[in-house]
Amino acid sequence: MIFTHDTEHALAVVVDLINTGAAASGGEELGGLPGLRAFVGRSAFSDVGELTEADLGRVLALRDRFHAVFRTGDVPTAVRLINEIVGEVRATPHLTDHDGYDWHVHFFAPGAPVGEHLAADCGMALAYVVAAGELDRLRTCEAPDCSRVLVDLSRNRCRRYCDSRTCGNRMHVAAYRARQREAAL
Repeated sequence: MIFTHDTEHALAVVVDLINTGAAASGGEELGGLPGLRAFVGRSAFSDVGELTEADLGRVLALRDRFHAVFRTGDVPTAVRLINEIVGEVRATPHLTDHDGYDWHVHFFAPGAPVGEHLAADCGMALAYVVAAGELDRLRTCEAPDCSRVLVDLSRNRCRRYCDSRTCGNRMHVAAYRARQREAAL
């Protein structure tokens, strides 16, 4: 494990959030409150109240800002973007041990709206990545027809595709077939 459990969870959440957008996946998956509810449910958020249209608007705006962090390869730009995101949140760091996990830090106020929850926890997770000198772990899938993002948490930094079952498998099969064609000549 490169980062703590809660940081890796927040990184997975920010990847999932970015990949719900048309810019990453080709179609909008958070087009309304049902999409937002589904995202919140699969992200296993704690202490999230009733979702509103205002929450949806805030989450969609955050998604674009988080995506900008993944698209930059420039540390000063990433720092500026992350600082802007976390600087807008009334952070109230506190230790918690919910849902069977050992003690970890939440940066959002208990009962905070989902947008603050995302900005605080996901923003701080991205801040930890940059502070550790690991910005290059925030990537876009290398498959030519895919724009989804990923966080490469592999020990040797070898992850290239958003999903080994789809993009990775497709690219490996294409490379195999190209080798077979080349060998047949």
